Amino acid sequence: MMDIALQIVDNFLLQYNVGQALLLLLIVSVLGALPLKSMKLVGLTMVTFGAIFVVTPGSLAPLQYKFLGLGLLFVGPMILVASRK
Repeated sequence: MMDIALQIVDNFLLQYNVGQALLLLLIVSVLGALPLKSMKLVGLTMVTFGAIFVVTPGSLAPLQYKFLGLGLLFVGPMILVASRK
């Protein structure tokens, strides 16, 4: 059973690079947090993924994903501070 799941993930990752897979995971995470109406959670998600994009090795993801990570590290705390009451 686990072999089938790993083969599906492997076939997906062979077509895309790690940056694209992380970007998809970021989009799914933010969309999953939106129904909770918690901007704190969205801000924390952006900060977390920003850090992940920045520390991802350059051999696995192109340079533009590092810039995306820096942008998320800049925007995430702004959303987090703006959401506090």
